[in-house]
Amino acid sequence: MDMDPTIWSRLPDHLLERVLSFLPLKTFLSLRSTCKHFNSILYSPFFVSKHSLSSPFSSFILLSHPHFLQNCPLFNTVINSWCNISLSFPPILSSPPSTNLLSSSNGLLCFSIPTSSSFIICNLLGRSLRRVKFPKCPFDFELLTLVSTSNNYKLFMMTSSSNNALVYDSTVHTWQCFEGFEPILNQKGVVYDGWLFFTTAEPFRVVGFHLESGKWERSKIGLPSGLTFVRLVSDGTRKLYLIGGVGVSGISRSMRLWELKEDGEDWVEVEIVPEMVYRKFVSVCYHNYEHVYCFWHQGLICVCCYTWPQILYYKVSRRTWHWLPKCPSLPDKWSCGFRWFSFKPDLYATV
Repeated sequence: MDMDPTIWSRLPDHLLERVLSFLPLKTFLSLRSTCKHFNSILYSPFFVSKHSLSSPFSSFILLSHPHFLQNCPLFNTVINSWCNISLSFPPILSSPPSTNLLSSSNGLLCFSIPTSSSFIICNLLGRSLRRVKFPKCPFDFELLTLVSTSNNYKLFMMTSSSNNALVYDSTVHTWQCFEGFEPILNQKGVVYDGWLFFTTAEPFRVVGFHLESGKWERSKIGLPSGLTFVRLVSDGTRKLYLIGGVGVSGISRSMRLWELKEDGEDWVEVEIVPEMVYRKFVSVCYHNYEHVYCFWHQGLICVCCYTWPQILYYKVSRRTWHWLPKCPSLPDKWSCGFRWFSFKPDLYATV
């Protein structure tokens, strides 16, 4: 017996989403073109959580740019395509330019709202958020890094004025202050084996900050010679990579990728970026290496530039280099300010 259509029409959205999420994936994909609401359900909490292990829609590269005021476009690296819908923000985050997306980790996003002197930790899939007040006002900070686990998260940052390290722990909802580090650090922290690792400005060094003890430690491992810039990337647990330019007098002639050996005693060269790919990349950043940053996303090492609307990424499993295509929503005359993030929705990520 068919259900009365008026009953379906009166169902709350969250119940309708839950019912439809139990459809087989292939069946639902054939239905989603029938209306915009069905298409949007593809990214609903129930649907994503149910299909998160097998669905190609479970992780994305997220683009934050001044052109997108209340949402962020999503790129699906599995099907190598931009998604038809963007990631929308809740009302508290929909008042740019005062809102800035700064970091992401395991389904959580961290925004700053200077006008209210606070950070917002948000699980957009779970539709939950928490406001974390600045430790003091006014508050100048840099190198903010969000580190989340299955049941808590930490915020790390350096204070611009006093060069102290501050850590917020969601378990006890308190800030801790630790000594900073000299010389100047030139990238956000990279999570590896319970530590946050950074690279310094020249002379290049790798230094680590232990998230539990607040202890700083200089790496005793020498870096490759001839580096013109260097960045770290980690898969979070097993692998730590180093990508950098090699050249003379501060001008890169090539770009290479190294991996830290399992015994942690040396860097082993893995790849040399193909010459044509490298030439395009340096033409993008104009040898302004301070604009270059990197991150890990689901088996990809992503190399980005704040001034360019494309990502150069290395697929570790295939050992191949690719360019992520420009977002079709960007205007022909785009400006700088491209911030890219790895985003893997997690319904149960705790804020």
